[in-house]
Amino acid sequence: MTTTKITALKTLTASAVLCALTGTASAATLGNTDITYGGYVKLDAMWSDYSSGVPDGTSIGRDFYVPSTTPVGPDVDSDAVFDMHARQSRFNFGTATKLDNGKTVNTKIEIDFLASAPGGNERVTNSYAPRIRQAFITYDGWLFGQAWSNFQNVGALPETLDFVGPAEGTVFARQSQIRYSTGNWSFSVENPESTITTQGGARVATDDASLPDFTARYAHKADWGELVFTGLARQLTYKKNGVDADETSFGISASGKVNFGQNNLKFMLTQGSGLGRYVGLNVAHGAVLNGDELDAIDSTSGFIGYQQHWNSQWRSTFLYSFFSADNNTDLLAISGDPTKTSQSYSANILYSPVKKLTFGVELKHAERELESGADGDMDRLQFSAKYVF
Repeated sequence: MTTTKITALKTLTASAVLCALTGTASAATLGNTDITYGGYVKLDAMWSDYSSGVPDGTSIGRDFYVPSTTPVGPDVDSDAVFDMHARQSRFNFGTATKLDNGKTVNTKIEIDFLASAPGGNERVTNSYAPRIRQAFITYDGWLFGQAWSNFQNVGALPETLDFVGPAEGTVFARQSQIRYSTGNWSFSVENPESTITTQGGARVATDDASLPDFTARYAHKADWGELVFTGLARQLTYKKNGVDADETSFGISASGKVNFGQNNLKFMLTQGSGLGRYVGLNVAHGAVLNGDELDAIDSTSGFIGYQQHWNSQWRSTFLYSFFSADNNTDLLAISGDPTKTSQSYSANILYSPVKKLTFGVELKHAERELESGADGDMDRLQFSAKYVF
């Protein structure tokens, strides 16, 4: 590499690129390619008190709120547990290259360390493997690679200390896809995966679909905020042990943001049949295997969150989130005792002494109920410190 190129890589330009959910990225130029990088470092400390027993320390629900991991059953007299980690910290790297035809090709790759296999242990090293969050190319309205599902509206997620926030109430999926955007519209074909309930309530993840998942999205932006409508159509499949079953799944979602000066209201409402993994971090499965047929599980979910800016340094988010499954009670002999409802409430106070540095405290109460009526809840107090670079 020439000295000129090395100098170019080390020199930050005056411009900055806004990267989704990572803040402002720094930029450099190499030839006809703009190079951006960004991310953040975040520490999370959590005290969690469970009504029906404490999940094992390896449970992902101890790192962030995952509705399906909230224990249910009789009340158990147990102490709150304390967890601390920096696994949500992330890094992204992107390029934008001007081509001879006047168009631009962009790339982005983003990694973090959540939900990944440990490379060490909490006794000594606390090492965790990096994982790909996003890795995609965009060109002339097209996107190729792994990104947020077109069925999801990331912009509607409220600002919370918890990794997801309204976990049971939001569409949430990142996966490989081909997407085309034009004007207010975007359409995609995305990687298919089905989660099926088999005998005894066991979840089987199958990857036998003959077709990709199809999505469509319409977004309307105005001075007052944004309104987004999305649709999903896909094929649920189970092709194991001599069974060849499939079922059509569909869903619609409306979400958005309404501005009130510096403050805002964010919301989402999703309804569908067989949504499974797309909603609530897979709190419900897509369908129940009934003999050689699939019975899709209907669900309704949503959230509403209001953010209040107290002044230039202090702000709060107040959030309610819910999920409700319409389980076929005639199939409980097969499906066992599935989740019927889940809901959570949270409130936080965030302090930013400077723009990119934030300290915060958040209180969350979560509840989960099974079809039998067995239930359980969790109370969590979380402290976070985050610096965006």
